Amino acid sequence: MSRNRCTLGHGLASAALSEDRTATSIEHAVVRTVAYADVFDFPLTATDVQRYLVGVPASLASVQDALRRIVPERLAHRDGFYMLRERRGLVETRRRRAAASARLWPQALRYGRALAALPYVRMVAVTGSLARDNVESGSDIDYLVVTAPGRVWVGRGLMGILRRAVGIRGTQLCPNYVLSEQALLLPDRSLFTANELAQMVPLTGQPVYRQMRHVNGWTAEFLPNAEGRPRRFPEVESGPRRLARLGERALGNTLGDRLERLEWARFERKLSARTADANEVLYSADSFKDHVDGWGGRILAAYAEQLAAVGADG
Repeated sequence: MSRNRCTLGHGLASAALSEDRTATSIEHAVVRTVAYADVFDFPLTATDVQRYLVGVPASLASVQDALRRIVPERLAHRDGFYMLRERRGLVETRRRRAAASARLWPQALRYGRALAALPYVRMVAVTGSLARDNVESGSDIDYLVVTAPGRVWVGRGLMGILRRAVGIRGTQLCPNYVLSEQALLLPDRSLFTANELAQMVPLTGQPVYRQMRHVNGWTAEFLPNAEGRPRRFPEVESGPRRLARLGERALGNTLGDRLERLEWARFERKLSARTADANEVLYSADSFKDHVDGWGGRILAAYAEQLAAVGADG
């Protein structure tokens, strides 16, 4: 009987120790998550923290418990938002940018519909700052577009025509990531890319979006709670698909193949004048990723500095 009591006591102690370690792990992940968002001057709600929690699967209740334990010693809380200490002013920043984003979303939906109406386009998603409602007035609208196989460069050329036409009206469209359906697996496996994929908002082509999330299941290593779409707009119906179908029939032969090669060759001639981090650009028959400013690398470097500053780099 005594031995049984001993065994039971040992089991309870082990369970308590495991629970403490889990709680500590979630607390550490919460600080790391808020620190990442701080690089973008973006305070988080508890729901935001749970969805984008770095590296640790956890329920919303567990995250809320962790937030209660570490405020105000490690994080600040104001008006439902969490941020690093001495960064309470970010609440006004988020509200200002949310208002600017609300003004920009109708245009993003309208031009997303126009992009979806182009021949060979199979998915359109909003990416970047607008996907998180974190833009300033006058910001560009970033899109990731998926095309039919073998038509990335024809598709990009058609998008360029639309982009220039819209630019005359003062709106800057940036379809700066174009992939074919054969290239949905993203090569850069980093916290930055995982966040970009988890945050992007698909406007059309939901089956393709679901396939893209599936083949990039590696993102769960960084963001285990960020499944599915971050928000749900009604499916954006494309514009008149009759014209797109006619275009696909007209280019679905040797003429389309020739135009694809010519457009790719024309861009290749420009590459000699470009310098960029290999992780930030990707030019191939199936991919056009044109992040020449090295944004992802700079974000990760700033994040590493932030982790060191708050003592969460271990």
